[in-house]
Amino acid sequence: MLRANSAISPVGEKNTDTPDDWVDVSDTDPALPLKILVVDDSRMQRKLLSATLRKAGYEVLEAESGAEGLEMCARHDVSLILSDWMMPGMSGPEFCRAFRSMAREGYGYFILLTSKGESAEIAKGLNSGADDFLTKPVASGELRARLRAGERILKMQAELIDKNQIVNTALRRIETLYDALNHDLSEARHLQQSLVRETDIQFSEGRIALNLTPSGHVGGDLVGQFRVNSRQIGVFSLDVSGHGVTSALMTARLAGYLSGLTPDHNMALEQDPTGGFRARDPADTVSDLNELLLRELETEHYFTIALSIIDLTDGKMRCVQAGHPHPILVHEDGSTTLLGDGGMPVGLIPEAPFESFETQLQPGDRLVLYSDGITECASPKGDMLEEEGLAQWLTKSRAQTGPEVLSSLLDQLTTFAGGDEFGDDVSAAIFDFTAHAPR
Repeated sequence: MLRANSAISPVGEKNTDTPDDWVDVSDTDPALPLKILVVDDSRMQRKLLSATLRKAGYEVLEAESGAEGLEMCARHDVSLILSDWMMPGMSGPEFCRAFRSMAREGYGYFILLTSKGESAEIAKGLNSGADDFLTKPVASGELRARLRAGERILKMQAELIDKNQIVNTALRRIETLYDALNHDLSEARHLQQSLVRETDIQFSEGRIALNLTPSGHVGGDLVGQFRVNSRQIGVFSLDVSGHGVTSALMTARLAGYLSGLTPDHNMALEQDPTGGFRARDPADTVSDLNELLLRELETEHYFTIALSIIDLTDGKMRCVQAGHPHPILVHEDGSTTLLGDGGMPVGLIPEAPFESFETQLQPGDRLVLYSDGITECASPKGDMLEEEGLAQWLTKSRAQTGPEVLSSLLDQLTTFAGGDEFGDDVSAAIFDFTAHAPR
């Protein structure tokens, strides 16, 4: 179908447009509705415009006033509007403002027809919401150019709508996947926290309190304890590098190597000649974990750990510190001692050296193992709690029980950080040595 050459000028005025002014409508997007509403109180001007537009392949609707034009727009999906400026009752700019206020799914390209040529009047028309204007008498070539510009705008809008639909569909799918992932991560958090099966373990020689609070859904911290035999216990705190699922999976793997439920697989234990179990030197345990991590797990993660083996009969403790924060010994009088000399993290260097050290616990002493999520907890100003701040707080809370200390510690960290969203996992193990076991 060809758009015909036609002058849209007052009757009797010569047409100077060439036949090439109108082009084949096949080069437009067939999905675009080529429906034009012509609004003019002059019946002759409407018929001239409508006839030319119909020959060009448009479906044309007519209205003799702005009010009738609004009714047409309410009943029909009009994409292009040609409206006279000066009309009785409702002017072209007033009609345009009313049209813009209508609830519509698509955009309507609005062209004002006017004999006004002053820039102030043109600005007034554009400010009313019009997209373009044409000065009377209207030449078909200029009209064609303006309509083609409007069609390009409408085509871009249609493409944008299609792309938005694709994006919205993708977002809905992502939201569905996120909800499923969020549910799985919440379950994973519960499973990870279940690795700390008991948080308050009491026995005749002492009491152990444990807390594990991941900073996100899942984290890389772990605290735990295991019974070696009737005389010894093991207490540990470890922190896998990074955050998220991979760190949590590695934490779960390490939990199996230090589990009290399966002593045969606990790398901190070895069988004694009687068929029972005894503790290995903590440094040997960590050394084996280092080689295992480098040899078998094939991961970029590493971890830090403080592992203590405590003899309940005499209070002797043997401990290894491998890149983990210094264990804190809180004495009965409230004074504190930082234990260990740092050491290297586990899983970085083959055959890395690890050394154990010994400490004598006295009845009333409290051993605190913790992750750096506590000491590196930052205030809104960026200040960190650090080991000194933790030690001071442990001194003040010396009269509290281990579980009370951990509960109030979380409250203190929340106050210090200005909220309960911590930047790192928070975990701690507290062992209170109350008395020697009877021989």
